[in-house]
Amino acid sequence: MTQHLAAPSTGTSDDAPGHRTGWWQDAVIYQVYPRSFADGNGDGMGDLAGVTARLPYLRDLGVDAVWLSPFYASPQADAGYDVADYRAIDPMFGTLLDADALIRDAHDLGLRIIVDLVPNHSSDQHEWFKRALAEGPGSALRERYHFRPGKGASGELPPNDWESIFGGPAWTRTTDADGTPGEWYLHLFAPEQPDFNWEHPAVADEFRSILRFWLDMGVDGFRVDVAHGLVKAEGLPDLGAHDQLKLLGNDVMPFFDQDGVHEIYRSWRTILDEYPGDRIAVAEAWTPTVERTANYVRPDEMHQAFNFQYLSTAWDAAELRTVIDTSLNAMRPVGAPTTWVLSNHDVTRHATRFANPAGLGTQIRTAGDRELGLRRARAASLLMLALPGSAYVYQGEELGLPDVTDLPDEARQDPSFFRAEGQDGFRDGCRVPIPWTREGSSYGFGDGGSWLPQPAGWGELSIEAQTGAVGSTLELYRAAIAARRVHPGLGAGTEVEWLDGPEGVLAFARPGFVCTVNTTGAPVRVPVRGTVLLSSSPVQADGAEIELPADTTVWWTV
Repeated sequence: MTQHLAAPSTGTSDDAPGHRTGWWQDAVIYQVYPRSFADGNGDGMGDLAGVTARLPYLRDLGVDAVWLSPFYASPQADAGYDVADYRAIDPMFGTLLDADALIRDAHDLGLRIIVDLVPNHSSDQHEWFKRALAEGPGSALRERYHFRPGKGASGELPPNDWESIFGGPAWTRTTDADGTPGEWYLHLFAPEQPDFNWEHPAVADEFRSILRFWLDMGVDGFRVDVAHGLVKAEGLPDLGAHDQLKLLGNDVMPFFDQDGVHEIYRSWRTILDEYPGDRIAVAEAWTPTVERTANYVRPDEMHQAFNFQYLSTAWDAAELRTVIDTSLNAMRPVGAPTTWVLSNHDVTRHATRFANPAGLGTQIRTAGDRELGLRRARAASLLMLALPGSAYVYQGEELGLPDVTDLPDEARQDPSFFRAEGQDGFRDGCRVPIPWTREGSSYGFGDGGSWLPQPAGWGELSIEAQTGAVGSTLELYRAAIAARRVHPGLGAGTEVEWLDGPEGVLAFARPGFVCTVNTTGAPVRVPVRGTVLLSSSPVQADGAEIELPADTTVWWTV
């Protein structure tokens, strides 16, 4: 049945209260993982109606924008990152009318909406791919993906040695109509996610149309999934005898961070600039260096790029200072804000990451020292929110939520769990539905339970339990985000002035503001820098010095 929408929104330039030009430069953007945020219809799965109902909470938290992970029509082989129809809403999340209502209600509350765009690959249930399989070798539609004959005497070997990010070969062999083995197709992720061939003009045309569809709906921007992956090296060359998964993000790969991607984003930028309201694009780009990440946010390309080097930095003063300097220095020449992030739906939450020994990376499977992790997470969050640029908050981190590390095997849904050579499903732990209330079968998530089991005791971390509670992590976030809105030394800008401090302590000044961070496991005496504005742990001044507790950040006004 055709759904009739109201006239398209003209964007937040005209619709949202408090609009300001260049809002993304210092924005705090909240990531909603729709299936785990709020369930509006009681089926145990989060949906768009649930998100819409909870928008006032996000307004009160103080964030500027909401980024929604995919809600498109999808078989859900990879939690919606396998898109079958980019212009339709999956019934599990609602309808286009629900999406329209969400966008409009968000704008009425002064919130912007950023949606996920998945251009590297589609679902194997996308109409193009289904027809390409059905029509067989020689089909024009096969040229829109990467179909290749295999190697070996009878084509029994994959076309090259590339590996899937989820483990195993990056190629799957098709079966021809007569039942015989056929060509192979490329999928850098799950077999259900065939990669598009961006050398084909129809692919570029289709995504320009998709951009306009959602911009006409009123969205304020796009987070571009696997932005570094669209273009593959000519000829799809072998990588050679390397552990490819360990190399990811550390070296230029023949399937990642190819220079050709930038032509695509320059064409997208012209479309974004046609629309009012400062519409933006955000790159999820895993690159070997921050300098290469900066290529994605040159003045005629995207507006922001996730700083994964910062996300993966250990809780160590020297390492943090290095990555902060490197990040600011890389972004300054291209005139883009540095974008800081500590957690998202693909990595272990930082409250658990920091609860474990350094060096384990972003894929932690053990709970670690919960008290230590929370203390460090609170301090790290205040540090992030004090830095110049934009910050991303992943749903639940404002509650100090840890990863759920003891999910039973039968509950796991991450496709990598079902591939023996993959990452064993670590992402499920950060995707457990968040708690809203102290009690109830799903702690206020919805009336029908939750699609991943929530741990006992989750209610004490809930929004209800933490709202108004002195010293709670939620109130710490609310106070920090509120301070960013009013204090000139927070948010905007590109510079920090480093101050001297004891080993293991970071201290930097910005206009009218100082941030001091103790990354050590013991109290440290530091100079009083002014009036305490906010601290991640209780502090007490003693004359000209203050004893800064272990793993604590303090903000000063001067």
